[in-house]
Amino acid sequence: MYPILETEALNAEVTRMVIEAPAIARKIKPGQFVMLRIDETGERIPLTMNGADPEAGTVTIIFQAVGASTMQLAKMKAGEALLDVVGPLGKPTELEGVKRACVIGGGLGCAIAYPQAKWLHDHGCQVDVIVGFRNKDLIILEDEFCACSDKLTIMTDDGSNGNKGVVTAPLQEQLEAGERYDVVLAIGPVIMMKFVALTTKPYDIKTFVSMNPLMIDGTGMCGGCRVKVGDEYMHACVDGPDFDGHLVDFDDAMRRGVMYRSFEQRAKDIAEGRDCAEAVAAAQKEGE
Repeated sequence: MYPILETEALNAEVTRMVIEAPAIARKIKPGQFVMLRIDETGERIPLTMNGADPEAGTVTIIFQAVGASTMQLAKMKAGEALLDVVGPLGKPTELEGVKRACVIGGGLGCAIAYPQAKWLHDHGCQVDVIVGFRNKDLIILEDEFCACSDKLTIMTDDGSNGNKGVVTAPLQEQLEAGERYDVVLAIGPVIMMKFVALTTKPYDIKTFVSMNPLMIDGTGMCGGCRVKVGDEYMHACVDGPDFDGHLVDFDDAMRRGVMYRSFEQRAKDIAEGRDCAEAVAAAQKEGE
């Protein structure tokens, strides 16, 4: 069992959770993730590390309650425990030797972008951070990003924080002004990462994107997390989750990302007690 030490609501949708997992905390690095199960009947949930404290033996995750399992996870409190936490999984982000970087996060992707920005800052890199949210009420980790960036730009879709627009707008402005980065790291919605990669490509700037396809076992066995990179399919769980953004087939990733949306919605409906009988019957019929 893995005790939950702290929980905190960062906004109406997002929760930060600190878990006691000493062996993982000693080894996990920015970009890597864990897979957890709440109980014996629960599904495996992949969540990228937001922070780790090797001395305290803790790993911090940030997640959004969007499906049945994450909704259940969000209701758990300090003092309760998770059945399984496995990790570190995946490959760490390639950060060694970077002197000038731009870290870009979109929505919940900012939880993953933060440890990358912090590692770079702590190792003497000059770091620009650009993050985007739907509105000001959904902004998370602002103080943390301020502490580890040389320049922080926060965008909102509706302009409610005073900066209206998408994350590629300030990125384009900085590149046109002559900024040159050793690397750009983008973590967020697939469509956002696609346009970040399109923005950096004419400048020939190395661009890594963190892919988050459907994942079942986290060891490369199920094949559910395939990502088309160049002319081959790779597994996000063992070959990634970071890939060359100029080679990823984002359109294929978006198509694969919605394949099981109807099943996810039915699970959510059942978890919330909405039309349970109809949802179960429909799921059983599709499984025949």
